[in-house]
Amino acid sequence: MARASFFKAAIGCFMAAFRTLDEADFKGKRVLLRVDLNVPMEGGRVTDATRIERALPTIEEIATKGGRVILLSHFGRPKGQRVDEDSLRQVIPALEQALKRKIAFADDCVGEDAARVVDALK
Repeated sequence: MARASFFKAAIGCFMAAFRTLDEADFKGKRVLLRVDLNVPMEGGRVTDATRIERALPTIEEIATKGGRVILLSHFGRPKGQRVDEDSLRQVIPALEQALKRKIAFADDCVGEDAARVVDALK
């Protein structure tokens, strides 16, 4: 019985220190959000958008609170080489449809192209 009370108290202390989106202030801030966009594809089209749909509440909450959301994900880079079939660019139409807004895309996560895309976010 004492052991259960100890664990309940320990979990309660941990959860009290755990921050959520509810109290976060995103207004005017850029928010780098790691999402799993490794969705099944066929013929260059998303065949199951479940992973995109699961990310929507978080993306929308940050955007609604004034944050400029920068999505970070990966699709694959076999042997370090860029392959068009493994580009996240092909996920953009499904992401735009789910979010009901246009998506800006950078071909890389570093460098001038990425900086230009992030700076243009509204």
